[in-house]
Amino acid sequence: MSIMETIIDIPAEHERNVFGQFDNFVKIIEKTLNVTIIARNGEIKVVGSAEDVVKAKSVFVQLLELSKRGNTITEQNVNYALSLCFESKESAIVEIDKDLICHTINGKPIKPKTLGQKSYVDQIRNKMIVFGVGPAGTGKTYLAMAMGITAFKKDEVNKIILTRPAIEAGEKLGFLPGDLQSKVDPYLRPLYDALYQIMGPDAYIKNTEKGLIEVAPLAYMRGRTLDNAFIILDEAQNTTPAQMKMFLTRIGFGSKVVITGDMTQKDLPNGTKSGLDVAIKVLSKIEDIGFSYLTSQDVVRHPLVQKIVKAYESFEERQKRYELKGQEKNRKFNRLNYKSEKIRGNRYEKR
Repeated sequence: MSIMETIIDIPAEHERNVFGQFDNFVKIIEKTLNVTIIARNGEIKVVGSAEDVVKAKSVFVQLLELSKRGNTITEQNVNYALSLCFESKESAIVEIDKDLICHTINGKPIKPKTLGQKSYVDQIRNKMIVFGVGPAGTGKTYLAMAMGITAFKKDEVNKIILTRPAIEAGEKLGFLPGDLQSKVDPYLRPLYDALYQIMGPDAYIKNTEKGLIEVAPLAYMRGRTLDNAFIILDEAQNTTPAQMKMFLTRIGFGSKVVITGDMTQKDLPNGTKSGLDVAIKVLSKIEDIGFSYLTSQDVVRHPLVQKIVKAYESFEERQKRYELKGQEKNRKFNRLNYKSEKIRGNRYEKR
């Protein structure tokens, strides 16, 4: 193995951002790529195998470019740039950063952070109905909300409708005290949080009073036709097939629909099929409907969340394999049992 070294210039104003606090990002790159990195006087010296040094240099170049574009580099950025460098796609991280959706009320830009998220956002732009399926933390709802608010502000739609199945109450909210708003608030709080952050509470209240923004449980969509609206159905894994069909047949002219869900977080009663699962199977061949499947690679929360999601994915995959093996053993046992019974039956007939 040939040893190689290279020097990378990092301007002083970007050092802290690219290196991370206490050189944390440098340590992550060193450990992942098995290289030695010496940082001093606005330079980085990288030593290691030729292949690993080239990868490390490419990662630093992309992180520096992100920093120059005004981004605060996070551990997620570093880990994602590293994962892309193994596929020779590290330059994609800067291209993704160019896709600005909108700004929060505090001026923070909202952009896709991964290739999966970029594909999801592009699907929303180009398709009438989009299913966004993936684990927690992949930005399914937040990005859909940002796209909806942007479309609303550009007058591409007349209103925004946000809905969720209130599965914990079995969609039967009548026994709870208070008016409709106080009954459904606990189930819809995550949607309010995103609205406040992107649109601001004053704009939200004003548009809600005008009927231009509506947040309601899925049960209240029945019997309506939803024209010229941006509609988001969140937590769709908790719909029944009948509820999903009801929702999809409410869609009117000029509307755009985003349906989000995580098949690993179903709260439906045992034995009840998920409307999301059934809809994906039934509608998968319709061209005007988009399907975006996000993975643990697209998690943009705390790095620990990504590790938790990966751990659960591995566990669930093992469980599926064990279940399939168990089912196969049962089938073999039943076949053998059937043959034995048949042989005994033939012997009895001969007697």
